[in-house]
Amino acid sequence: MIVLSGVISLATLCLSQMILHFSEVGKKLPFILVINLQVPGKPNYSLVLYYAADRPINKDSLLSKFVDGSDLFRDSRFKLIPSIVEGYWMVKRAVGTKACLLGKAVTCKYFRQDNFLEIDVDIGSSSVARGIIGLVLGYVTSLVVDLAILIEAKEEAELPEYILGTVRLNHVKIESAVPLEV
Repeated sequence: MIVLSGVISLATLCLSQMILHFSEVGKKLPFILVINLQVPGKPNYSLVLYYAADRPINKDSLLSKFVDGSDLFRDSRFKLIPSIVEGYWMVKRAVGTKACLLGKAVTCKYFRQDNFLEIDVDIGSSSVARGIIGLVLGYVTSLVVDLAILIEAKEEAELPEYILGTVRLNHVKIESAVPLEV
């Protein structure tokens, strides 16, 4: 199992600018997984999660199949598990705690280069997801949200599933988002 450690940032522009900024540091790491949760709103936001591996990916692992696989394979396996730890009951009920195959629920775009995989998750591509995120954004400063990222195992040989990374969003202040400078 590869241990991924994460960093998050909240931004209002595209992720590629951040990759350019971190490119020299990133080249020294065995593997980086970048997840860009594109949040619809006025303005649009991106919640960018960076996870860095502490060693190279095992070529026989499910992670390797995911990283080097087709977009169709990735869409069928990329999973997010949400949990509202603290917040209003209606937000907890709307979000739930069931695992969601993101590639099946919303549009995901995958960018694979050298030692990283970027996944851009367009939350606004689904009217259901857009409605839920609209509710969440209305209460975001009073919420504590945990998200777990994993790859779904579909065969016995792929079990157990491993969490690739997690993040806790604690009373997020949307107004603290900063535009990325070119």
